[in-house]
Amino acid sequence: MSTEENEPELDYESARDQLAEVVAKLEAGGLSLEDSLALWERGEALAALCERHLAGAQERVDAALSVVVDETAAETEES
Repeated sequence: MSTEENEPELDYESARDQLAEVVAKLEAGGLSLEDSLALWERGEALAALCERHLAGAQERVDAALSVVVDETAAETEES
């Protein structure tokens, strides 16, 4: 089990910031193959976490918009 699996889940901003750090380190180069692969794997995990956060945010926005649309439709029917 890796260290990341034992860590509490990061919020979106923390995951995004860590992902940016990983990308910068990979772009800078000079790492061993093993270190590069470990960073790449960490980056993939962080990117997936960001995607999950964004999908959850999209669901919340969609739900809020649905309520507004339903309320507007109900008001229109009452008129």
